[in-house]
Amino acid sequence: MMKSGKWLLALALLLLGSAIGLFAGMVIGGAVNAGKWFNLSPWLLWGVPAAKIAFEIAQALTIGGLVFMAFALSPKSPAFSRALSFIAFAAAVWAISGTAYLFLTYLTISGGLFSLDNTFFDQFWIFLTAIELGQLVSLNVLAAYLLALVVLLIRNLTSVILAAMLGLASLIPMAFSGHAAGSSSHALAVNALGLHLLGICIWVGGLAALMISYRQDPRADLVKRYSSLALFSIGLVAISGISSAQIRIGTLENYLTTGYGQVTLLKTTMLILLAGFGFIYRTRFIEKLNERAAGFWKLVTLEFLIFGAAMGLGTALARTANPVSDYPSGDLTPAEILTGAKLPAEPGAWSWLTVWELDLLWTLICLALAGFYVVGVLRLLRRGDTWPIARTISWVSGVLLLFYVTSGYFNVYEQYLFSAHMLSHMLLTMGVPVLLVPGAPVTLIARAAIKRSDDSRGLREWVLWAVNTKYAQVLANPLVAAFLFASSLVVFYFTPIFGWATREHLGHQWMIVHFVITGYLFVQALVGVDPGPARLGYPQRLMLLIGTLAFHAFFGLAIMNGQTLLLPDWFGAMGRTWGPTPLEDQQIGGAIAWGIGEIPTAILTLYVAISWSKSDQREAKRLDRASDRSGNQDVAEYNEWLERINKGK
Repeated sequence: MMKSGKWLLALALLLLGSAIGLFAGMVIGGAVNAGKWFNLSPWLLWGVPAAKIAFEIAQALTIGGLVFMAFALSPKSPAFSRALSFIAFAAAVWAISGTAYLFLTYLTISGGLFSLDNTFFDQFWIFLTAIELGQLVSLNVLAAYLLALVVLLIRNLTSVILAAMLGLASLIPMAFSGHAAGSSSHALAVNALGLHLLGICIWVGGLAALMISYRQDPRADLVKRYSSLALFSIGLVAISGISSAQIRIGTLENYLTTGYGQVTLLKTTMLILLAGFGFIYRTRFIEKLNERAAGFWKLVTLEFLIFGAAMGLGTALARTANPVSDYPSGDLTPAEILTGAKLPAEPGAWSWLTVWELDLLWTLICLALAGFYVVGVLRLLRRGDTWPIARTISWVSGVLLLFYVTSGYFNVYEQYLFSAHMLSHMLLTMGVPVLLVPGAPVTLIARAAIKRSDDSRGLREWVLWAVNTKYAQVLANPLVAAFLFASSLVVFYFTPIFGWATREHLGHQWMIVHFVITGYLFVQALVGVDPGPARLGYPQRLMLLIGTLAFHAFFGLAIMNGQTLLLPDWFGAMGRTWGPTPLEDQQIGGAIAWGIGEIPTAILTLYVAISWSKSDQREAKRLDRASDRSGNQDVAEYNEWLERINKGK
């Protein structure tokens, strides 16, 4: 068993490694010279990154610890309360150090002048509430204060997962704080940084929570569960790191000739070492942990030192000038002013297949959706169970369509053409769900995922919990799902939400999630086979579909016949020199909603009608078998009833 002081030593090494990494990164990358350029005092030059790395470490320990608890610990485990105490302490440090970072950042911007008069604090308040950097970091710090209180109230795994979700949500503003809008790679940079933060938090925080928990509950299962989380994190960190380097460094030469590139190489080396440790865990230690416990924990302790160095180098990178800038310069076109990128070429017939702009986040989501599904099917087949091939084809087709919509033609042109946006909307809310729902993913998870027996919750337990919560049951109710599906059209396009989803990266991501989920709930209520609330009868389902079809038609006609642009300061100001006028293009989008958008609805109607027919046939066969078992007693009783009626006449 791990000695009581091991985890304290590990945390000390984490801090030591971060200090070494920060110092080396600031010197090698040249960020230490910023004091000369901006006339910063030494205490601000080093104080700001020191405060930042302190709150990033505490943030990782908090969020990663909660994620580890949610997927590895049982509330009955002796490690549960101990891990919570550690996470509560980490959240408090996160809040305090985050506040210090905010204050020191403001001093840097204001020239380092501090006073106790009202003017200073009024300006500081403006920084927190009106300046983007202050707003974003403030949201993160507020989440830290809230988590510091919430963690003290946690008593079960449901509250743990909700706290973990709050922590993960707090990473969103930090992802936006690392790359300002207005560049052609803004979306990629934000996604890459967000995924990088997510991977680091789960990787580092999970390892710390494992050390705390293993001391109280020395089971190899805990190490195996962390190993799975770490493998997931390594993939996120590697892919997001490569994407970020592609944006900021550019050529291979810049890796060697610029300070930013050299610090990136050092950080990459640290992460490769850590990935190597993970490989050693899975191949040498986990299966024989009891025999090699001493060597395992020595390796883990060393791992914290390297983790700290990598995080210190990462903090230094954030203060180092990029070798490559993708911000537009010179005389900007209207498209560059609005989107940060040049207007793309006029689309042609082949553009539907040849034009791509990968969305990193949705590419990884699609890979995960397809990969885990196929792994689940293969696990069933190896076990000797069966799984309909039609379900697999349907699910994979839906994932491929989702990938195409988020990374293909539509991801390039929907900012410039309302018609492209509308067709993308129709595919996300109707085409993708029509293919995904028949795949029955919840049923597959329930059958293929390993069932836990120690009151902890893995993937299977959390998915079944989620679909059976009262909130999920309400949202999945056929009438509620139909209302959300239909009303979303009006609420989205005729409120400021449309502008937010068009202009802002976060709004665009929300739009995709919202369209897919509302469409999925509606299709699931009609033709789904996964567990859920009681479905309506087939006549009621057809009536619901017909009503939805009519609503879509009226909406499409309203857009098609409209004479006013929905977003004149966007689509009307883009400066397109090709294609239809903005108003004509919007009317084409309305025709798409009215005509093409009804194709999936028609398919659903046909699907429900066929299912209704098959249901009647199955019922007739069931009654025939029951009649045969009773010696046609029901037929005899029916004939007697007819005879009594005739006699009564």
